[in-house]
Amino acid sequence: MMHNFNSDPFYLTRSHEFDWNGNESAGNGIQHVDSADITIFSMHNGIKASNDSGSLQFGGSLGQFEKWDDPMVADHFQHKHTSTHNELAGVRLNAGDSSGHSNGRFLNQKKLVKLAQNREAARKSRMRKKAYVEELEMSQKRLLQLDQALETARHQAGKQRHSIGRDDAFDRDHARWLGEHERLMDELRSSLISCEGNDTTLHLLVDAVISHYGDLHGIKSAGAGSDMFHILSGLWTTPAERLLMWLGGFRSSDLLKVVEKQMQPLSLSEEQLVCIFNLHKSCQHAEDALSQGMEALQHSLTLALSSSSLAPHSSGDLVDYASHMATAMSNVHTIQSFLHQADLLRMHALQQLQRILSPCQAARALLAINDYQARLRALSSLWLARPKE
Repeated sequence: MMHNFNSDPFYLTRSHEFDWNGNESAGNGIQHVDSADITIFSMHNGIKASNDSGSLQFGGSLGQFEKWDDPMVADHFQHKHTSTHNELAGVRLNAGDSSGHSNGRFLNQKKLVKLAQNREAARKSRMRKKAYVEELEMSQKRLLQLDQALETARHQAGKQRHSIGRDDAFDRDHARWLGEHERLMDELRSSLISCEGNDTTLHLLVDAVISHYGDLHGIKSAGAGSDMFHILSGLWTTPAERLLMWLGGFRSSDLLKVVEKQMQPLSLSEEQLVCIFNLHKSCQHAEDALSQGMEALQHSLTLALSSSSLAPHSSGDLVDYASHMATAMSNVHTIQSFLHQADLLRMHALQQLQRILSPCQAARALLAINDYQARLRALSSLWLARPKE
């Protein structure tokens, strides 16, 4: 009876033999294992195959397999070889499937990371675009505000274009005069240190300063001819200076008070003190006369402009209207002459002070006047820079 090789794998161990007819030899037993155990067993016991005799030989006490070229044996080993090959192929296929699954999962993860990065980049791009648009809107609002301010300035300039050119010319001339005046004051201050032995230099510098004040009066006279109201209002000076302004400048009597206060510590002779006192009194009288004349002119101007014949729907004739307007224009011209007389009085006070004092004393007097005016300008700057409530 033949042994079924297809359904029952087998293996051989030591002290067991069987023939190819399926009969068990005496003292020998058959144990069944799979093909992998056959491979291990064969490698352990050193299977020797003989291609020439077609028989399989086992080392040790296993004996021999005869008839290796039997068809049944060949078919059995061919079947086992095919099964083992298929199992190994299945293992490789499963390993390939597992590797492909891992690669696919890795690719999916990379794709998700890339998508997240793209979303973050898109979000940042939207934020930048939003900020850029907001900045453009704010810039547009600022431009509109600047345009409105510029249009307002143009409108105001259009209303006053008849006098702005002349006022600007006077203001430029006055600014240049002020810069030159500061330079002369610096020279006078530095030369005053050694005034005892250098009265000639001080005398020349004092003359230069007095002459420079004369230039200011000439500039103001030309400015009054163009726009008398601008010179009279004192808009070319600082606010604190305008507070103490009288007919386009300082009162001579006030400047003499400043000089007297600064010169008292110095050694003034009795004659000098009397002369300064008399000069102060004469300046006050002239100022009072000019002030009374200005009040009379202002009253006359008010009467001329408030006449009933100058009303828009008055029944008065054109001749009466022209007469009152001529009176008003005459008063304005008279005010211009008052400005000129006030400048002459200021110039006369400086020249008389120079005659009364020595060169060193005159230099100190001019520096005291300049320091007083500088303090007024500093007061104006502090007032304008005060915290606004």
